Amino acid sequence: MNEAQTALLPRSTVLLPVFLPAVAVILLLVVGTISNPDLAADLFSATLAWITTTFGWFYMLSVAFFLIFIVVVACSSWGNIKLGPDHADPQYSFPAWFAMLFSAGYGIALLFFGVAEPVLHYASPPSGAGETINAARQAMQIAFFHWGFHIWAIYGLVGLVLAYFAFRHGLPLSIRSALYPLIGERIYGPIGHAVDVFAILGTMFGIATTLGLSVAQINAGLNYLWPQIPVNVTVQIIAIVVITGLAIISVVAGMDKGVKRLSMLNMGLAVALMLFVFSVGPTVHILESFLQNTGSYLNHIVERTFNLQAYSHSDWIGNWTLFIFGWTIAWAPFVGLFIAKISRGRTIRQFVVGVMLVPTLFTFLWFSIFGDTALHLIMNEGYLTLINEVQADKAVALFKLLEVLPFSSVVSFLAVILIVTFFVTSSDSGSLVIDSLASGGAPVTPVWQRVFWATSQGAVAAALLLAGGLSALQTMTITSALPFSLIMIAAALGMWRALVIEGHHDTSLNTDVQNRFSGATGRGLWRQRLTGLVTFPGRAKVEEFVGSTVRKAMWRIQRELDKQGWHASVHEAEMPERLWLEVIKDEAVDFVYEIRLLEHALPDYAFPEMPHDDADTRHYFRAEVFLRRGGQSYDIYGFDQQDIITDILDQLEKHLHFLHISPATLPWNMAAHDEMLQPGPTAANR
Repeated sequence: MNEAQTALLPRSTVLLPVFLPAVAVILLLVVGTISNPDLAADLFSATLAWITTTFGWFYMLSVAFFLIFIVVVACSSWGNIKLGPDHADPQYSFPAWFAMLFSAGYGIALLFFGVAEPVLHYASPPSGAGETINAARQAMQIAFFHWGFHIWAIYGLVGLVLAYFAFRHGLPLSIRSALYPLIGERIYGPIGHAVDVFAILGTMFGIATTLGLSVAQINAGLNYLWPQIPVNVTVQIIAIVVITGLAIISVVAGMDKGVKRLSMLNMGLAVALMLFVFSVGPTVHILESFLQNTGSYLNHIVERTFNLQAYSHSDWIGNWTLFIFGWTIAWAPFVGLFIAKISRGRTIRQFVVGVMLVPTLFTFLWFSIFGDTALHLIMNEGYLTLINEVQADKAVALFKLLEVLPFSSVVSFLAVILIVTFFVTSSDSGSLVIDSLASGGAPVTPVWQRVFWATSQGAVAAALLLAGGLSALQTMTITSALPFSLIMIAAALGMWRALVIEGHHDTSLNTDVQNRFSGATGRGLWRQRLTGLVTFPGRAKVEEFVGSTVRKAMWRIQRELDKQGWHASVHEAEMPERLWLEVIKDEAVDFVYEIRLLEHALPDYAFPEMPHDDADTRHYFRAEVFLRRGGQSYDIYGFDQQDIITDILDQLEKHLHFLHISPATLPWNMAAHDEMLQPGPTAANR
């Protein structure tokens, strides 16, 4: 950002009804925790026990609902709906998109739990005897369940809802927008403010939990590399200060210079670490266990989804399943918003398959490589001390595994670097998301606000560590996830209602091209259609047609609507070349009929007698129709004024009919006009 752009930034963009309550809750928590850590620890412990006992069933049922909802939507006819206008193309290629999906989610979680969780479940499974072959199978199935489809359904639901309402309907890129079909304009009032406050708190405590896990693991790694560095809270607080400082530097540097470069480094180091362990570990066993455990996961997914250990009354569910799902729900606003930003132009089905399938398969492979390598060392090579060490401190699990592999010191040092860079990117991105939520979705905010939120994340993590370590972090994560899970259910219901209305929209506004051109009103239109099929005009001819015939037709409709008391106006833009008629009535009807000049490569059949080669750059132009929802993929070049007027009135009639049968969605048609400013598809990307 240059000096001129910096000078134009507002001094503050905070939305006080969101900012003040969120800061107040966070401040009270930090001050109260620091002033009396013992009392806070007891309170956190009692709260965790109460929530686990009282609402454990609700968490499990909610996550099952999220998974079922997102799969059903993807498999239905709604899966073809684009997250954006109908003519929108994906912003990123599939490989780039998949890479960003991984970097968005849970790199620190994989590093922390990739070894620890299988080992702990093997030693103390929720059912049956420990340290047996059955316990090993059960351990891997549980790890797959905890980090498989369910957590990506949570992230995917929030990302899908945000992308759909923001890119399809022009609403703010904020959680409150998902409630629009349910409460309408009240999303901009106290209800919407409360939703964003809960989203901020969930993100804050989720990131604080991640920071607590990461500094514990960093402390363990430093102690392994340099034994003179002790493992205690003091070292971990220092690590929080250092990481927060690096995150602030990244925040100031910006997304492209900070987060983007670190994310690329993260991906490279993570894949390198995984390939190293795969190559030096029991490679064949890893491949066999990967296939077997994936099959077992799919075979038992329904049973585990609804298993609450109702007859054993164990606290295992609260310490593991509920904590991981609650942590994921708390992270959902942050990860979901990131996923939404990179998914514009994808269809709902592409989005769900990409978000659910690719990261899940990568996760299964990660746990197979690290978890099964650890179990193989324990069961076949007698590395039993690994169990005791992991039970004493989960954070040392990865380093104790690397200790028995070649080049352990070098690889462990790289693992520490990876943990640091993973969290710096998470803290930076989380600060941007929280700042956006606290600013009412403002796209550009002052640097001091992002620095404030990055600092707050470090303060919360440090305070919770002082109050009781990981148990305090677990409690705040699960607690903050409870209200947000209710918001997610409401968001899913809101999207379902919106998709039902989308069906009305398709019925009312979409007709086949053949039907559009049929009927007695055509007055010889078939000849013009035939001419359009076999002629390929240049830019000058189409520009002349739009500038004269189309403009005159729009002016005639504008004058007639003005006589009827309806406000209509004709607009023109040069880049890209566009001409559109806008009709507004009582802030309820916002209809746009637009013509764009689009360039296309000349097809080979146009002049078959002429030679063609790959360097041939001949093109022709079309005058294509665009509506609010995007391109309609038909050309009106060659129409006379009467035919253009008829087509405009046909589209207006369908639009009014849609408003009549779907009155609850009237304000959606007031979508942000910048959607109309997006350039149309070119010959290169069509």
